[in-house]
Amino acid sequence: MGTPPGEPFSEAAGEAVQTSVMAWRLVMAIADAVRRQQRRRKGKEEDLPPTAEAERETATQMTRLVPPDISTAVMAEADWPQMAQQLSALRRAGVDLEEFLPRIGDIAVTVRDAVAENSARVAREGTGEWERMLRETLPAGPVREAILASPTWPDIAATMARLDERGVDVRAILASAHDEGVGVDQAVAKVLAADAVPTPSRDAMLSYGPLTTGLDVPRDLDLSDRARALRQLAVSPAENERYGRWVQEAMPGREREAGLLLSARQWPLVAARMAQMESEDKPVREHLARLMQDTSWEQGPMPQMGSRLVQAANDALRRPLGEAAESRAAVNTTAARSRSTTLGPTKRPKTKAGASAQSGPTPHRQQDGPTPTRGKTR
Repeated sequence: MGTPPGEPFSEAAGEAVQTSVMAWRLVMAIADAVRRQQRRRKGKEEDLPPTAEAERETATQMTRLVPPDISTAVMAEADWPQMAQQLSALRRAGVDLEEFLPRIGDIAVTVRDAVAENSARVAREGTGEWERMLRETLPAGPVREAILASPTWPDIAATMARLDERGVDVRAILASAHDEGVGVDQAVAKVLAADAVPTPSRDAMLSYGPLTTGLDVPRDLDLSDRARALRQLAVSPAENERYGRWVQEAMPGREREAGLLLSARQWPLVAARMAQMESEDKPVREHLARLMQDTSWEQGPMPQMGSRLVQAANDALRRPLGEAAESRAAVNTTAARSRSTTLGPTKRPKTKAGASAQSGPTPHRQQDGPTPTRGKTR
């Protein structure tokens, strides 16, 4: 089954081929102009061969000597009969189409591949840029996750890019669209009889504390589904891959331990902190280098090493450069959660009488000081 029409990558491939057809048409026009000039100089200008005859003469060579996607596209163009006449006239003037067609085909392939690569680059870099803007502009919750999980996300990102190119304040539009999205979420929740304030997930509650301080973590965080957790935290697959590579580079010769950190259940939270630091232009890799400067994470039972590495990485990322490390052996995560300004795993929020309940999950942002303003994208 082919790719359905309208699918972004199919459209990008089609655009690349159509651009190669434009290049083909340009080369053909130049070749025909040169042929005509030479014939005129000799006083032997002649009419082009009949269309039907020209198509019969060139169609087989086109399909045999030119890549199929380009030959098919060229022969489907409305001006193919005229191009067939030009090719036939070139052959009669002494041009060897067995050599000429592959060369013009190579030109078209070069153009096609360049356009395709540019589309792929825009998809990689452009989408990542707008994912960062979403993370900086929208709070964690159903609206942000819905955008990033949507199959039309590449189209949404492309629209945002076009608006930005035209001088439109995309952040302001996103903020307004978020408010509308919250309204839609609440309306649908009521229809589904799910308009009560949701209880924070077990993963969200167990993660409260130093690991999530300053991060925008959704109440329904689900660390059992790695892909969904990364979407919830607005960490793209490309970013996740890059952060994993940085960890491996920071731990040379310790591939096994680096693998334990990357496979740990709470790795998405570490990746989210790295993404936040990167958006603030902080030297993430210099912070990660501390993992080999302080290897106290080696101490303790082997089965818990992954968890210790998560805590060590979080400590390395949060601590300002140049500040001495505290002994993590004395850190009690349960006690840290109990001292946190957010809810502990067994406490429920108290509501004031008459307060209206919101159906959408409310993101929590733990603060142990002023949160840096994240007002720019890279």
